[in-house]
Amino acid sequence: MSRLLLIDDEADVQYSFRRIFDSPEVELNTASSGEEGLKLIPKFKPDLVLMDIRMGGMNGLETLRRIREMDSKLLVILMTAYGTTQTAIEAMKLGAYDYLLKPFEVPRLKEIVGNALKAARDMKQVVSYQPLLESEDYELGIVGRSEAMQQVFKLIGQLAASDATALITGESGTGKELVARAIYHHSQRSQRAFLAVNCAAIPEQLLESELFGHERGAFTGATMQRLGKFEQCDKGTIFLDEIGDMTPATQTKILRVLQSGTFERVGGNTPIRVDVRVIAATNKPLEQAVAARQFREDLFYRLNVVRIHIPPLRERREDIPLLVNYFLKKLAHDQKQPPRSVATSVIKALEKYHWPGNVRELENAIRHAHVVAKGAAILLSDLPNEIGGQGGITPTTSAAPSEVATSDTAALARQLFQLARREPKLKVIPFVERELVIQALKETSNNQVHAAKLLGITRATLRKRIEKFGIQREMKIE
Repeated sequence: MSRLLLIDDEADVQYSFRRIFDSPEVELNTASSGEEGLKLIPKFKPDLVLMDIRMGGMNGLETLRRIREMDSKLLVILMTAYGTTQTAIEAMKLGAYDYLLKPFEVPRLKEIVGNALKAARDMKQVVSYQPLLESEDYELGIVGRSEAMQQVFKLIGQLAASDATALITGESGTGKELVARAIYHHSQRSQRAFLAVNCAAIPEQLLESELFGHERGAFTGATMQRLGKFEQCDKGTIFLDEIGDMTPATQTKILRVLQSGTFERVGGNTPIRVDVRVIAATNKPLEQAVAARQFREDLFYRLNVVRIHIPPLRERREDIPLLVNYFLKKLAHDQKQPPRSVATSVIKALEKYHWPGNVRELENAIRHAHVVAKGAAILLSDLPNEIGGQGGITPTTSAAPSEVATSDTAALARQLFQLARREPKLKVIPFVERELVIQALKETSNNQVHAAKLLGITRATLRKRIEKFGIQREMKIE
C-alpha cells in the first residue's frame, strides 16, 4: 500500500483528493498547514507528499526546506494556483520532485503521482550484490557466483565509489536496471533522487520533453510549463535504459548535458544547469550503430567511461540453482508461506534450456511453477511447456497418469530384485529406504521439513532414518 500525505489548507482540495485516491492500494492522510504536516511525517511515514505553496503560517517552500532536512529521499510535489517561472525554479532548487498548477486535470494528477510513487519505491528498495545471498533479505538482489558475475560485482563496487558515467550492456532480461540501481544505492548520491527512463518505450516526439521538459506553448498541447527528468533529479542519478533507441536530436542534448551540465527546455532558450549522474544501458551493439552513423561517436565515448557487460543466462548456467533458490525464497516471503523445494529433474531441465529471455524469463518460469505446483515440491510437469512441462518425458502410450506411475514403479521393483539376485548380501528395503532419504535431502538442499514432506513421513521419523543410516556424516547434516 502506498501512503500519500496532502498538505493543503483548503477543505475542498482535501475532499477532492479523498475522492480521487479512494482506493485500497492508497492510504491518504491530510494536514492543513506546513507545521501540522511536519509533525505528521515521522508518524505517518508517507511515500509521497503533495503540498500547496501558499498556506497560512509556514508556506510550501519553507515546509519543503524542512522536509528535505528531515528526509532527503522523501519526494514532494508542490501545487499552486499562482504558477510562475521563479516559483518553479525555486521549488526545483529545493529538491521538489515536480509541481502542478491548480486547477489540475485528474488524469494528469494520477500520472504524476503514479510516476512519483514508482520513483519512491526504486529509491527505497536497496539492490544488494553478493556472490551468494546468505541473509534472509528478500529485497531486490543480483545473484550469482559465476566468474562473469564476480567481474560485474567488482565493477559495481568501483563505480559506486566514484561519480563516473557508466554504460551497462547486455541482452534484454539480464538485469541492467538492477545493476544501475545497485550502483546508485551504494554511491554518494544514494540520498538523492533516482529516476529511470526507458527511451524505447516513449514515442520519439515525446522523449525530449520527458527528459528536458518544455515551455508553455512549445508545441500543440503544451498548455503549461513542464519540468523534465533531468531537472527533477538534480544532484541525483538518471538511468537511461535502451539509449541506443534515441534520435540524433536527443543524443545531441544528452551530449551537451554530459559536457557542460546544461540544457534548454523544448521551446525555451534559457540554459538550465543541473548536476546529474548518468547511467545508460542498451541491448544493442553501439559500436555498430556508431559505424552505421546511427549513434553519435562522441556521445558513445562520453557514456562508455566504464562499461559493465552482463552476460546472458546461458553463459552462466552455474548460477541457475542460486537464482531458483532466491526466487522461491522471495515468493515464499511475499506470500508468507514456507518455500517450496525443487526436484533435481527441474534444475537439470532449467540448466539445459537456452533462456532467450534471460533472468527475467527464469523468474517468470519459477512464478508459473509456484502457482501450478500442487505439493510442497516443484516438479518437472509444473514448468512451462517450452522449458520442460508435460513432465519432460511424455509417455508413448495414452495411459492415464496413475497407470503410467504404476507401470514405472513395477518396472523399478523388477530391476531392484534383479540387482538383489546378483548381490545376495543386498537388503532391498533398507537400501531403497536409504537412497530415498538421501535423494529427498539432495532435492531439498538438506531442508528436513521439505524432505519429510516429499517422503510422506514426519520430520521426527526422517531424523531417525538419518541417524540409522549414518547419513549425517555422508551429507554433513547438522
